Amino acid sequence: MHKLNDKKIINGWAFFDWANSSYALIISAAIFPAYFSSVTDDQFTYFGQVIERGTWYSFAISISYLIITILSPILSGIADYRGTRKKFLKFFTGLGAVSCMILFWFKGMDQLFLGTICFMLANIGFSGGLVFYDSYLPQIASEDQYDKVSAKGFAFGYIGSVILLLINLVVILKPEWFGIENVQLPYRIAFFMVGLWWLGFAQIPFKRLPADVIIKSTGNVIKKGYSELFTVWKKVKKQKYVKRFLMSFFFYSAGVQSILYLAAIFAEQELEFGGQELIFIILILQIVGIVGAFLFSRISKLMGNKTSIIIMLLIWLSICAAAFYVVEKSHFYMVAAAVGLVMGGIQAISRSTYAKLIEEKEKDLASYFSFYDVLYKASIVLGTFSFGLVEQLTGGMRNSVLALGLFFLVGLAIIFSIKMNKTKEVVLQASPLS
Repeated sequence: MHKLNDKKIINGWAFFDWANSSYALIISAAIFPAYFSSVTDDQFTYFGQVIERGTWYSFAISISYLIITILSPILSGIADYRGTRKKFLKFFTGLGAVSCMILFWFKGMDQLFLGTICFMLANIGFSGGLVFYDSYLPQIASEDQYDKVSAKGFAFGYIGSVILLLINLVVILKPEWFGIENVQLPYRIAFFMVGLWWLGFAQIPFKRLPADVIIKSTGNVIKKGYSELFTVWKKVKKQKYVKRFLMSFFFYSAGVQSILYLAAIFAEQELEFGGQELIFIILILQIVGIVGAFLFSRISKLMGNKTSIIIMLLIWLSICAAAFYVVEKSHFYMVAAAVGLVMGGIQAISRSTYAKLIEEKEKDLASYFSFYDVLYKASIVLGTFSFGLVEQLTGGMRNSVLALGLFFLVGLAIIFSIKMNKTKEVVLQASPLS
């Protein structure tokens, strides 16, 4: 048996963020969106329909998250029932990392299908692993350490991903140092390096995290997986404070994740940012994100989780309004800095808040976090699909960004229905919205 708050285990857990955040930064946010825009047409015909490039990209995200939304509760329920949490964590890590490596062969419109499929599979690998990763938090840390440990994971992720981004940036800016003449090749090398980084550093948590305890099972394991999730749902329905928080989390996550996934595409299409400029924007965003994760962890400790989340949601609303009106590149840099300030905090505090609220922490951990993760992934489907649909219907991404503000408004309204006691624990009192 392992002990709680073991420094070596916690650092090992945080190194998974170090490993897979390279995908979140370089593929999802920085280099791949810029590369995708540079090698594909503004509009193209597919399945007999004229499709906007941004719509295609956002729908690819929506479909990949729809797939994993359906699969993750089954897999996590099975993992919790059979005790094979680490096994599934390894599987999704391998799927995501190898898919990133294959993106090396995505060169343009002729490989649009290959690039899109690998991007989607990498998304599935990244998001599929998170439910198992998150479920370790109550297993390795005591409740009073959730905020600190959660923020540490995100900080490790920012630092590790920025290091790899800087390495890739050197190759992109100075290809002649490495004897590279093809302008596309530095970007494609970056995709391959993400896969190697992800797979390589993931070996640290694989070695240090508690070993799986295999449980012999009989019967239909898929049915049992659904049964595990349904059991958690029945418990959640009776816990109004959990239910209210999850409703708010669903709506504001739709806005948060859509902005994080599509900010680079927006900057390239609406403000004509080049690939290198986009990388610098994301670099600023990540550096500020390190500060933001710890800042809002501190605010949460001093003022409570509710106040911390409300402040961040107000900032997110301001970001949507500012992005709608911004026309100068210099102004967009300020918007990007604001995104960086709150992007880490909202994720870290949300995750630790949910961990605090779970009543039963000794069993069904993967299923509890699967329920949380299902809402998280479903919110990405809703947000990115809405973003793409609004752009396809109106012909402009600015309208899509403004529409995302509605998700933050709904999330904020629900958060205001949550009251906190004097000890700053999250507790939902009787509310007219319950």
